[in-house]
Amino acid sequence: MQVKALACELPAVLGLPLSRFSRQDLLREITQRGLVAQISGATLWRWLDEDAIRPWQHRSWIFPRDPHFEQKAVRVLDLYQGRWQGQPLGADEFVISADEKTSIQARVRLHRTEPPQPDQSMRVEFEYERGGALAYLAAWDVQRAKVFGRCESTTGIVPFGRLVEQVMTQTPYRKARRVFWIVDNGSSHRGQAACDRLQRAYANLVLVHLPVHASWLNQVEIYFSVVQRKVLTPNDFPSLAAVAQRLLDFQAYYEQIARPFEWKFTRTDLQKLVAKLNTPPAIALAA
Repeated sequence: MQVKALACELPAVLGLPLSRFSRQDLLREITQRGLVAQISGATLWRWLDEDAIRPWQHRSWIFPRDPHFEQKAVRVLDLYQGRWQGQPLGADEFVISADEKTSIQARVRLHRTEPPQPDQSMRVEFEYERGGALAYLAAWDVQRAKVFGRCESTTGIVPFGRLVEQVMTQTPYRKARRVFWIVDNGSSHRGQAACDRLQRAYANLVLVHLPVHASWLNQVEIYFSVVQRKVLTPNDFPSLAAVAQRLLDFQAYYEQIARPFEWKFTRTDLQKLVAKLNTPPAIALAA
């Protein structure tokens, strides 16, 4: 247990000039501390593997820091389940998930891309010239699997306003009872000022903000991941105009095959996640 506890400490906290432990680092520290007289790498591996402890690995993580994280997240999860403030949504109420994908470059390759051949994958030239960058703004209708998008030179209140207008002036949103827009806390639509501004323009629009650091709860990010895989990777475009055209053409293509995303993360899952994040580690290094 002491060996496992040591493996669960940050080396810097122990006064070691390391960012993370390797297996050899741990072997050296264990013997120097006198926790065991002798231990093999295979034995250490087996002990750590019993509890899936892998101190040599790491992953990037965004920790919730919104004091109202759970309250805000629950509102969004309820909308995905077709409910608002405990009541089911009507047939004339819609849920839109919106965001911006920024700094999409046009990388003009210095040699033309070669298509795949038998026993040879596609070849994309490593060197390129920068052909500029644009922002792609998109709104995803959660229930209808319909996507609206536009390319802009930059993000901001005005470009986002054009996206909102693009959606809200169309049927059925124009005459809907309520249209809920789920957005993050980006500067284009941040805070109560954005709520007031958009509702003055469209009385049936309800802006719903995600918690800070919770873009993973925004369904449009799933669509953006599809765009990244199918449109922007590899990035090989002759011009910025070609990037914009490909993005808009893909919208039309995707709508022909799109289905509502099968969203499985619910209130119950959120409660379990919050409880886990609030629970301190069970293992502590013995003095």
